[in-house]
Amino acid sequence: MNSPYGVFPDEVIIHILSRLPIKSLFKTKIVCKLWYKLISDKYFINLYNELSIKNPMVLVQITEPSLESRSSLICVDNLKGVSEYSLDFIKDRVKVRGSCNGLLCLSSIPNKGVYYICNPLTREYKLLPRSRERPITRFHPDGEATLVGLACDLINQKYNVVLAGYHRLFGHRSERTFVCMVYDSESNKWRKFVSLQDDQFTHMNKNQVVFINGGLHWLTDSCLCMLVLDLATDVWRKIVLPNEISSGGVRSRVYLLELDGRLSVIQIYEAWMVIWVMEDYEREEWKMVDKVSLRCIRGMVPGIFPISQNDNYVYLATHKQVLVYQRNSRVWKEMFSVKDSSTLPLWFSAHAFRSTLFSCH
Repeated sequence: MNSPYGVFPDEVIIHILSRLPIKSLFKTKIVCKLWYKLISDKYFINLYNELSIKNPMVLVQITEPSLESRSSLICVDNLKGVSEYSLDFIKDRVKVRGSCNGLLCLSSIPNKGVYYICNPLTREYKLLPRSRERPITRFHPDGEATLVGLACDLINQKYNVVLAGYHRLFGHRSERTFVCMVYDSESNKWRKFVSLQDDQFTHMNKNQVVFINGGLHWLTDSCLCMLVLDLATDVWRKIVLPNEISSGGVRSRVYLLELDGRLSVIQIYEAWMVIWVMEDYEREEWKMVDKVSLRCIRGMVPGIFPISQNDNYVYLATHKQVLVYQRNSRVWKEMFSVKDSSTLPLWFSAHAFRSTLFSCH
């Protein structure tokens, strides 16, 4: 069969290229004009992203204690191993505040209220416009948003950034007034709305946010429910966790993740890790899909945090390591570790990540 791409049928070439790492894929763009056109085609981009989202990874931001201005991104991939990326193309000191479908939301460390969107694998970034609303820099307690969420729509190649927090007047305690700012990539503008909220959030609650069904989901500190923002209607609502968790019968730690396009919570107690998946989003029906013994890593259990998962494996971060648990073989494996004793715990700056062709412009 003749093909403009060579001796192989077009579909074979497309499927081979769609499985390459982004760095290698970009190199193939210079092979010929036809390949450049192929890789830029919307059909190819959708296929590449469709395959990539089935392979979740973990991205950890590591800052060298001796050189605070320099940080690197460690990408842990169960299939391809460990890779290191730099954020030096952004001329600012930044920290990762959100991750969704291959894009990162970064906040400037020296300049409060300055945010970037970037794809670390393509080294493309965008400085978000400043909001004219003053409350965005007056959130309680430290001038930063309590919640930062990034929602990336792979099909339509558009995204939203959400900054939400409890507003306080100067010199006063924080109120129940929950100010929410939403950036829309299509309009390149922010919109604002206000609601009342009583829920509290820990660092991990704020770090682990899941974008599913057009909404951003955060687990509350009480671990009784999650707070959900519907981006189509700008309405907050709550989703109750499985009864076995919300009843409080067992003292446990709970984490919010995604599992192949569905909401999932992982419950850790004593020497067990229980994985729950929401089977019916409209009816809020949960199902337990796995119960894993943690006896072989018993010493790590108090400081272990699930970060990312799919049907085959679960990534977990400890103070110094990133582990992967193979669900089929029930084997544990260390994927990455740091030696420096002054480094912050890895789970503090670990995010679920995917390798996608997603432009932030």
